[in-house]
Order: sequence, then C-alpha cells, then structure tokens
Amino acid sequence: MPKLTETYARKVPQTKNGTEKHWDSEVKGLVLFVGKKAKTWYFQKDVGGQTKRVLIGRFPVISAAAARQTALGFALEWGRGAGKHIQIGAPSLEDAMEAYLARPKLRSDAHRSGLRQQFDLHLKDWMRLPLDEITKAMVVERHRSMAKRPSAANHTLKYFRTVWNHARRVHDLPESPTMAIEWYEEQPSGQIIEDLVEWRKVVDGLHNPIHKVFYELILFTGLRKTEALTLEWKNIHEDRIHLPMTKNGRSFDLPILQLHHEILAPLRGLSRQWVFPSPKSTSGYVTGPQKIMWSPHAHRRTFATVAMEAGILEEIVGRLLNHTPLSITGQRYVRPSLDALRPAMSTVCDEFQARLA
Repeated sequence: MPKLTETYARKVPQTKNGTEKHWDSEVKGLVLFVGKKAKTWYFQKDVGGQTKRVLIGRFPVISAAAARQTALGFALEWGRGAGKHIQIGAPSLEDAMEAYLARPKLRSDAHRSGLRQQFDLHLKDWMRLPLDEITKAMVVERHRSMAKRPSAANHTLKYFRTVWNHARRVHDLPESPTMAIEWYEEQPSGQIIEDLVEWRKVVDGLHNPIHKVFYELILFTGLRKTEALTLEWKNIHEDRIHLPMTKNGRSFDLPILQLHHEILAPLRGLSRQWVFPSPKSTSGYVTGPQKIMWSPHAHRRTFATVAMEAGILEEIVGRLLNHTPLSITGQRYVRPSLDALRPAMSTVCDEFQARLA
C-alpha cells in the first residue's frame, strides 16, 4: 500500500474499465479512486457497521497534500462521532433505492414491489456499491446478459435509471450510465381473446373458483391484473369500484352494474378484507392466478376491442380503462361522472354477454 503523494497520484495510470482504489499507507481512510477519465479523492470509514464515504475532490484540482490534510480532519471528527451525520459523497444503490421508494408521491404499491423485485432478481450484487462505482460498462454488460428477456432487461435498467436520477437531485452525480445502453425493441403481443366461447369453457374448467372469478371480473371491467388482485371489499360499492391508487398515480372510480356484483357473489364471505383471498400468500391475497392461454392483459385488450366494436367512442373507452388523456383539456378539465360512463359500461357488458351466448 503506497503513500499517496503528488507524484504517485500524477503517475498512476487511468483504468481501461471500471474503477481502481488506491489506499494511503499513512492516513487511514484516505483513498484515491482512479477511473477511465478521472482521479478522485475520498475519505472512507466504517461507522456503526456501515461503510461511509465522503467526497474530498478531484485530482489535480485537489492536491495530494490538501487531500491528506482534509482526510486527517475527517478522521479526527469521525473519531468524535461526527461521521454519523456527515453527508456521503454517493449513496449505495440500496440507499438510493430506499430514498426513491420513500417518496410520498410514488405512483403505487405495485410500482414499489415491482422495482424491489427487479432489483433483487437482477441487480442484487450491486446493492451495496456506491452509485459512482457503477459504470457504463457494467450497465451495458448487465443489459446484454438479460438479452433473452428484452422486456425485463429494459424495465430493470430503466428502473435503475429512475433511482439514479432521483439520487442525482441531492448528490453530486454525473448523468446515469444507462446513457450507454442501446435499448431492445419491444413488440407488444397485441393478443386478444378471439373466441369468447372457448374462453368460457377454459375459465369454467378452472379448479380454483377464486381464479375463475378473477378472469371473469377483469374481462367485464378491463381492470389491470394488480388492480383486480389487490381489491378490498371496502372499495366495492353498489355503483362503483374504487381504486385508491393506480398505475398513473391517482385514484380511480369505475362504474359497475348488477352483473359485476353477480360475478363477485361467489367470493362474498371468504375474507373480510380481500376480494381474492389466499391463506398461503404473505400478502393475504392471490398474487399468481392459474395461467391460461390468454394473459390478464389480453383480457384488458379484449375489453377495449369489444367496447370499440360496440360503438363506444375511443375517448370513453380510455376513461373506462383509466388511461391518461393525451390532450391538456382531457387531463386537467374533463371529469366525466360515473353516471355519464355507466351507459358505456352497460353497452360493453351487453356485447360480451351476446358473444358468450
């Protein structure tokens, strides 16, 4: 371990990939980070079982002598306990994720759980790394390694970019390294249920009656999978289903009919809280209904398709699906009432029943 002198810092070569750390032999905690383009001084120490790091500055703007003097000052302050309150130069990915997920205006619980799941599955080995140690080469390689699942690759690294950009608001960070990624082209399947009579046979043949009701409800409402699975009885009203938080970050009320109550009737009394209860699930509700040949989102597309074919205006279909309108007028001013949307819901349900007959 060398003494980090001015001469040493000047002569140590830049790296070809990644970052190398050079620790000082005399001032414990002083470290020079050497990357492809920059050399940066830090002071680092374990405080309360966690590694804390504070940025000193870039070399040669900050000389070796100045860095050593600053590090000695930090060592003295941290020895008195001040390190617990010092601002770290760059947070770990885990800390940055937690800070992002703690936002009061975060879109939904589904977004929270989805982001956590993707990070745990695909970025677990990065969680304790400071953000400024995660390089462009690393994110490009991780994205490439997930090429067999292009949608998951794109979503995971875009989640990473979102967390990085949130941390960048309060930390001295460069542009997200995901700028180096060439995103995979994603083609949505566009699948709809072409044969509703066959769909009825398949759904009626499901062993679990809770799963049967799930598929019936999402077909006759167009609800998203998670919106349906997390439904609570307190939000099922005589004239509407209330969703406290949805994918677009706001609450939503969907008009319902007597038909919807008949669909849900077999589940009444199974749980005081959850519409689709599961005693085996830690959440208390079903998280993975039995798969059939049509995905939950294919049911949502089918709802939209049947609605359009029944003569419902595209704008009204979008309202029933809780899509964000494209126009400023639609986003900020137009708020159609439940009674205004109910005839459209009735028309769609009548069309489904006719096709299922």
